[in-house]
Amino acid sequence: MDGNGRWALARGLSRVAGHSSGAEALRRIVEAAPRFGIRTLTVYAFSSDNWKRPQLEIDALMLLFRHYLQSETPRCLLNGVRMTVIGRRDRMPDSLRAAIESAENATAACNLLELRLAIDYSARDAILDAANRAAGARMTRAGFEALLGDAAPVDILIRTGGEQRLSDFLLWECAYAELFFTDRMWPDFSPADLGRAVGQFEHRERRYGAIPQAPPAAVHDHWLR
Repeated sequence: MDGNGRWALARGLSRVAGHSSGAEALRRIVEAAPRFGIRTLTVYAFSSDNWKRPQLEIDALMLLFRHYLQSETPRCLLNGVRMTVIGRRDRMPDSLRAAIESAENATAACNLLELRLAIDYSARDAILDAANRAAGARMTRAGFEALLGDAAPVDILIRTGGEQRLSDFLLWECAYAELFFTDRMWPDFSPADLGRAVGQFEHRERRYGAIPQAPPAAVHDHWLR
């Protein structure tokens, strides 16, 4: 969800106002996602490196996250959206941790869409933690993914705001993700933009390291020439 601060500053607003507008954009995208066949939506709300930001902005974001969880829980229940949070929780304010637990418990039975909020999240830290817990054991990919937690493969990664990098987001899960970059700032990202990204994804050929299978006749003709 990149571009909230730049979007606000370009309009003479505070960065905090941009984050508030970003939360409204998230509401629109969450409501639209099931229409495009999306069953799991993970959004990068606050990276572990974001603690480097000014304390005033951090405090405002923590309050915004708590307000979002509290205000969106009834809407999520109505629309069948399960809310979960990935990332560290030990550095969060107690009030935010309580809001997370309340939202997760309240929406646990919802199954139309899973909305995962990545807060104080670092993919490298998650991988390192899983490696430490493996304690030198010989691991399979499936076993390591179990240590990572919910590490389902990502199909499409959408990055807004003109950035073209992963920025420590779901590195293991994005091994074969299709990447979609847009200059659109997150507050302006609309359901139509989401539809265009999904449309591009549906037309991409996903080979996972293999090569496409040619029709038998075509292969045969090739070798006869």
